[in-house]
Amino acid sequence: MTAKRKKRPARQLNLALQGGGAHGAFTWGVLDRLLEEEDIDIHGISGTSAGAMNGAVLIDGFIEGGRARAKEQLADFWFEISQLGAAFSAASAQPFKQFLPHGFGLDWLAGFNPVDLLSRTFSPYDLNPLNLNPLRDVLERVLHVENLHAPARLFVTATNVETGQPRVFKCHEITIDVLLASACLPFVFQAVEIDGVPYWDGGYVGNPAIWPLIYHTECNDNLLVQINPIMRKGTPKSSVDIINRLNEISFNSSLIAEMRAINFVRKLIHSGKLSGKEYQDVHMHMVSPPDNLRGMDASSKMNADWMFIQMLRDAGREQMEAWLRNHKSDIGRASTLDLEEHFLMKPAKAK
Repeated sequence: MTAKRKKRPARQLNLALQGGGAHGAFTWGVLDRLLEEEDIDIHGISGTSAGAMNGAVLIDGFIEGGRARAKEQLADFWFEISQLGAAFSAASAQPFKQFLPHGFGLDWLAGFNPVDLLSRTFSPYDLNPLNLNPLRDVLERVLHVENLHAPARLFVTATNVETGQPRVFKCHEITIDVLLASACLPFVFQAVEIDGVPYWDGGYVGNPAIWPLIYHTECNDNLLVQINPIMRKGTPKSSVDIINRLNEISFNSSLIAEMRAINFVRKLIHSGKLSGKEYQDVHMHMVSPPDNLRGMDASSKMNADWMFIQMLRDAGREQMEAWLRNHKSDIGRASTLDLEEHFLMKPAKAK
């Protein structure tokens, strides 16, 4: 008679999910693949904009019906997004995609640049005085907000317009308005008021915020799903490209600062100058889009074409599959992200 084998405890993993409009469908693919790993528990989620919505939908689905329902609900959410953005879809140009510089950008569409110029000339208070936001309808159809108030470790970042500081909303504080605030681009939507305070997109001050995962969870392993490129070679020459690159830089600045701080503390711990008992030796991991998708222009973040969203989802699944194959055994043991190489731009260490 053989002894009954003890069940191995599940690996714990926090998720840090960036915002990036339609590019958040890449994160959907990452989550879709990760949910298939029965021996990995998602411990906490910090998200901004599309990342916050992905996290909220995942948690809600999980509470409603476990991993399978979470996968279904993420798929429902992104299909709803594709239907919402059908008017701006590039689907009509599918036969010509091979001739386009980045395939899924929208700036070549006849109506895109005039609309973009209009939004930079007139505020959303002029163009949308009724403050209509169709994304609210999608969230209200897909989400059961009360599920987010359960003891789930969900953190959503928005920018306080008056102070310029980040506000991190915790699970019991999260509402549809909080999710919309986290995704509120100031040239597109009116600021979202919560308890009398106006908020804009959280990406300006935390895309996403890492510190809530460090201070408010018991898990040391944090997986960053990065969809905004830090490095983009070449000098932008057109006004649109300059604005887009400035937005990328500002949306990455807070993340880079946090990664520098984490790297500094880890160095002090490893050198014995700080106690590992008093300070966390955080393990950082990262999944990011493949090289062929990193060059997409900013206008593709507005492209809700279902074919494009499915392509991003598939890329996310493939990148997560590769990460699991190479690094799953490192969860709980060591970092797999070289912070100096990716965020301090130092040369990669020789292997």
